[in-house]
Order: sequence, then C-alpha cells, then structure tokens
Amino acid sequence: MSVDRVSDMFNIIKTHEAAGKRECKVPYSKLIENILEVMKSHNYIGDFSFVDDGKGGFFKVKLIGRINTCKSIKPRFPVKKDEWFEIESKYLPAVGIGIIIVTTPKGVMTNEEAKRLGIGGRLLGYVY
Repeated sequence: MSVDRVSDMFNIIKTHEAAGKRECKVPYSKLIENILEVMKSHNYIGDFSFVDDGKGGFFKVKLIGRINTCKSIKPRFPVKKDEWFEIESKYLPAVGIGIIIVTTPKGVMTNEEAKRLGIGGRLLGYVY
C-alpha cells in the first residue's frame, strides 16, 4: 500500500477486473466510500460492504466485469465549470463513454452532474 489510498483503490479494482475476479478488498476511507457509491450508481461495480478487521477496515467490492480501465488522476488539479469539455476529451475515449469522478463543494459526483449543476471541482479519477 502506498500513501495514496484513492490510487490504490483504482489499481486494485483494475487488476482484479483484468484477472476476472468477482470481488476485491479496498482500503477504507470516507472518500473511497463516496467514490464507490458513484461507481455503483453508474453500474461499474456491484454492491460493496464495510468489513472491520480491527486495523482500520476495508470494503469488500463485488465486481461485475464492466470496467475496461479505471485510473486516478494526479495531480488532483481544479477544474472550472466551463472547462469540462477539455477535461473529458483528455481523459475519456469518446463522447458519452465513461465518467470522470470529481469532488466538489456539493460532494463527490461525476463530471456530468457537475456540468448540470454548473460547478467545478477537483479531479479524482476516471472509469470506462
């Protein structure tokens, strides 16, 4: 495990999906829980549950085989509300394919939700 838990989470999910596994364990944090909620609501992962092992805990994530790639975006630079098109063309393969996960003043959400609300945020990662 490295210092960046979000990068670890994306890497664990990506490698387990590539290996054809049906579930994986990712480290616990409130930010990771919010990212997993976004991924679950867009049907990239199945259900997930928290397991307390006495050392900080972890999430058990059910994988459904819908992820081609997922990756953390570093550095987590800010994006203004009128820059979404440039960011989407940089990180996503085509229009309408995949999501960019961002943290905003209104919580963790996708780039489409942030665009609809007219707000910017900091980039966390992308999934397609």
